[in-house]
Amino acid sequence: MKYTYFFVLSLFSYLLMDCQGSYKSADSQSNTATRPNIILIMTDDMGWSDIGCYGGEIPTPHIDALAAEGLRFTQFYNNARCCPTRASLMTGLYSHMTGIGQMSEDPYKERMARHDYGTFGYRGFLNRNSVTLAEVLQTNGYHTYMTGKWHLGMHGEEKRPLQRGFERYYGTYAGASSYFKPQGLRRLYEGNEALDPPTDPDYYTTDAYTDRAITYIEEQADDAPFFLYLAYNAPHWPLHAKQQDIELFKDKYQGGWDEVREERNRRQIEMGLVDANWGVAPRDNRVRSWEELSQPEKDTVAYRMAVYAAQVYAVDYNIGKLVDYLKAKNKYEETLIIFLADNGACAEMYDELGSKAYARINDPNFSGAVSYGIGWANASNTPFHEYKVKPYEGGLATPLILHYPDFDMYDKGGVSNSFGHITDVMPTLVELSGSTYPDTFHNRQAIPPTVGRSLVEVMKNGKRPAPDYWFWEHQYYGAIRKGDWKAVVNLRDQQWELFDLKNDRTEQYDLAPENEVLLEELQLKWQEWADSHHVFPKRKS
Repeated sequence: MKYTYFFVLSLFSYLLMDCQGSYKSADSQSNTATRPNIILIMTDDMGWSDIGCYGGEIPTPHIDALAAEGLRFTQFYNNARCCPTRASLMTGLYSHMTGIGQMSEDPYKERMARHDYGTFGYRGFLNRNSVTLAEVLQTNGYHTYMTGKWHLGMHGEEKRPLQRGFERYYGTYAGASSYFKPQGLRRLYEGNEALDPPTDPDYYTTDAYTDRAITYIEEQADDAPFFLYLAYNAPHWPLHAKQQDIELFKDKYQGGWDEVREERNRRQIEMGLVDANWGVAPRDNRVRSWEELSQPEKDTVAYRMAVYAAQVYAVDYNIGKLVDYLKAKNKYEETLIIFLADNGACAEMYDELGSKAYARINDPNFSGAVSYGIGWANASNTPFHEYKVKPYEGGLATPLILHYPDFDMYDKGGVSNSFGHITDVMPTLVELSGSTYPDTFHNRQAIPPTVGRSLVEVMKNGKRPAPDYWFWEHQYYGAIRKGDWKAVVNLRDQQWELFDLKNDRTEQYDLAPENEVLLEELQLKWQEWADSHHVFPKRKS
């Protein structure tokens, strides 16, 4: 009889594993004490140099403290846009493999076709041929929480966080919202339930997302490890900040963007983050020098930067609040904290001095595009070239901080120059948590292997070999990196540029005419990748 019992139990366990994917049970993993809690913090549209530990003048002491006790990366990359980056972050795959080669679904249903091309790589929501961090960690006994911006699909519950492995969720599915009063199609959700606009006059999303995250951890009924994905909407437009925070910065930016860029670059050189020989990429040709602005114009744009700085500042003191909670609950030492951004600074379609947009700053009923302008975006990305969307360094490069007190980290407080990519987060968390990435999931749906690689080797040794090639494509731009060479293409006119990042990471010198053989190799490799990863455009016949 007992043999029949064990046979039935074994058969049931096998079938359960086959339905959910190949993974180790929680009991087969190392015990809770050796599995870290994991907090993954992502900011939205924040430039490479906005925080103090990357050269910025905005006070970010709590983020800087994580860097001082952890490891900073100088060559970590995202996908240059919010949705493709988040798709790769959640899955460890190139975004086209998940269905989000362009953007995710628009809140307005009549605009959905804008990002759904009807092909595998461009659907506008996270497909079921991928598995999320939450789904993988949940199978290993982790509690899984998320607060903040989802932006991976929203029309239909099957596309939402609770249906993709998160146990609890509070935030907005859309790409942007009011910070003071999320409402309408950019409203808040608790789980799958739509919420009425907040009535608290002191409501602010950056505070609320942090507070709700702490509540989820506090209400956890057992001692199992947790995974928290804290996806702030800050400092994405609209320009919304608390008045007491703005007051700290209202006179800070009268010196202008040129001065800010110079000072940030000086600090970056002192920190060993950049090479002084690179110089700073030229100011955008759409932007005047500060001296050319009248005093009223200076007042206007300096105020916009003050509001933006206040948004970043609020992220920092909220991270401090979360860290203080972890310390009070004796969870700090056993918690891995990862901090990064989804793309470089945003310079989309903003008139520097537009009076109509300026009047909407801090309007709680406005969630549209009012931001700080191209000149300040230039400064946010110091010393790099270009911005969000395009695969130049200013679009792709993100700060990355790994902080894990219980881990024997290489050179705590140090800097790594090793290449890394957003897809590396999945295999890193799989390794550190003792989880198993599945071959199948979602009713036996085949899951492709991750394209990223674990960062644990870098955490231990400070470096690792670079991949042979790495690829990007988004919105009419493509790029490929091989070693220190990076080629960028405008797919509208097939114009290619080639940069030597070791000697020119600010991408000031196009070396394509002098390296035709290398460029042809990179063009062919990029097209091979595009043809095999559901990427447009295909090679012309």
